[in-house]
Amino acid sequence: MHIILGLVGGIITILVLLNRLAEAGIDLGGLNPFLWQRRRKFRQMYDGNPVFSIDNPMDATAILMVAAAKADGDISREDKTLILELFVSEFHLSKKDASGLLISSSHLLGDGTEVRSKIRQFIAPSKDTFSEEQAASAVSLVERAASHSGSIHVNAAELLAGVKAELTVTDQPNNTW
Repeated sequence: MHIILGLVGGIITILVLLNRLAEAGIDLGGLNPFLWQRRRKFRQMYDGNPVFSIDNPMDATAILMVAAAKADGDISREDKTLILELFVSEFHLSKKDASGLLISSSHLLGDGTEVRSKIRQFIAPSKDTFSEEQAASAVSLVERAASHSGSIHVNAAELLAGVKAELTVTDQPNNTW
């Protein structure tokens, strides 16, 4: 009986000490490796650039088109007009939706250097959802956006080469925009 009382007393003492540590601000729950992994994953998702979580092929193509137009600096009025026309004709959007897509793409893209330098990471979430027709259309749309001014800028050529290398999709289901 005295052994059981000693064990119960020891367990209660440990629980009281853990409670005191928690009240003092020291949380031993942070030592849990599963909790740490879950918090780390959430922190990476929360602190990361939202452009790298785009999983819709149309949105990814729109961002790539804007990145190609921004490769040599800011987007000119002619580039905006061309991109809006391509959104309306190729994606079958209304003018209002095309304008919203251009604005959101420009906002998510920022200056475009991060996407141009990490094309593989950008396309990775949406790569499996691209059909062969969509991939070919995306490459041609990016090429048209990049070469609108007549010559292709060096940054736009690098972006276009990366897009061509990444969007060679084979044996995917037939999806439409």
